[in-house]
Amino acid sequence: MTPIDLASFQHVVFFTGAGMSAECGVPTYRGSGGIWSQYNYEAYACQRAFDADPVKVLDFHELRRSTVLACPPHAGHHHLARLQAAFAHVDVITQNIDGMFQRAGVRVAAELHGSLWRLRCARHGIRSDEERGAFLERRCADCDAWLQPDITWFEDNVDADVFARAGALVSHADLFVSVGTSGAVWPAAGFAQQARRAGARMIEINPEDNEASQLYDERVRAAASEAIPRLFPIPS
Repeated sequence: MTPIDLASFQHVVFFTGAGMSAECGVPTYRGSGGIWSQYNYEAYACQRAFDADPVKVLDFHELRRSTVLACPPHAGHHHLARLQAAFAHVDVITQNIDGMFQRAGVRVAAELHGSLWRLRCARHGIRSDEERGAFLERRCADCDAWLQPDITWFEDNVDADVFARAGALVSHADLFVSVGTSGAVWPAAGFAQQARRAGARMIEINPEDNEASQLYDERVRAAASEAIPRLFPIPS
């Protein structure tokens, strides 16, 4: 790997997916051994499931939170935090909902699919929640309605404001680094195409090829914990 000096770019975007967290031990959602090979999303991860049985759905998401908390951030997460401390123009856009970046001290500009660490009330909006397995409360203190995880579930529309914010960052990026994402989940997968059209230098960090790999000028076949610190050194 040839080191890259981030000081030579005006705006850098790291765009990350499930592979970034899988290295920590967090189970992915798709593929062999993924969450949805063990659970039916229609019973645990869609609005219909929540409306039918909110307790079952919240129990499932508490299990997910406990699983995530047992997995520490890896060297790639921590290095991104140091890069942001050194360079003001480094942004992170993630499809991950696990909060691993925040635990490592990374500023996340856009969580495209929400977060396990927030709940929301349909009437009263977002409720933040502590980093613990069990939810602090399951019902809204203002109206007693069930609080639901602030996550984009199957069959949901994406958060248009979050995607617009991410799109604006991508449109100004002159370096776009994809880490651990297959490029299979739309509309998030479209950001790589957008960055390429805008003329960004395109780098993919992923142990394996995927359907979006042809969009990238450079393809680094290594784990994120190894590749990110080696590719992007911290200035002395």
